[in-house]
Parts: sequence; C-alpha cells; structure tokens
Amino acid sequence: QVQFVESGGGLVQPGGSLRLSCAASGRSISIYAMGWYRQAPGKRRESVAVISSDGNTNYANSVKGRFTISRDNAKNTMYLQMNSLKPEDTAVYFCNAIPGWGFWGQGTQVTVSS
Repeated sequence: QVQFVESGGGLVQPGGSLRLSCAASGRSISIYAMGWYRQAPGKRRESVAVISSDGNTNYANSVKGRFTISRDNAKNTMYLQMNSLKPEDTAVYFCNAIPGWGFWGQGTQVTVSS
C-alpha cells in the first residue's frame, strides 16, 4: 500500500522548534520532488516548502529563514525542521510528492501557543 505517514507535530511555545517527518511506503520518493503543505482551520491548504529530487529547495515567504526542508532517500523519508515558530504556523502539516500521488496522509498537528 502506497502511503505517507507524517509525524513529529505537537504543542510548542512561540519561539520553539519542532522537526516533522514524512515517511513514504510502497513507492520510492527518490525520483520525485517532494513538498510540505499546511492547512489552518478555515483556510486553504498551502505550500510551505519544496525539495527537488537532487536537493534544491524553495520556501514560502512566510517561513523562509525559519524552516528547513531535507530528505533522506535511503530512508524514503522527508523532514521539516521548524525553528522560531509563531502562532500563525499553527496548522495540520501534510506531505506529498510533486506531482501528487493522488492522496494525502493524515497529517500532523502543529500548535504554537503560550
């Protein structure tokens, strides 16, 4: 079964850090660009960060300089290191290949609050 499993979310105070993981199974991610997305309550899902198959990265302006996307093809896993978190980063975070594989995982909840 092909699927993504996101993990690593939680409750953190403003200024804190979290590291998200996206483990893919059933298909290799190595030849795909991959992306992290997030969806806050009442808002549309938005792209947060993208990493190409050869490691080039791109970030949404709102997270540039605070978030770092990376990948480990040997582990079929992608990561998102999130530093200096803000309340507006609160959302459910999802991962997917680019182009998408036609489904989404369950996501991982990130809540930034004091």
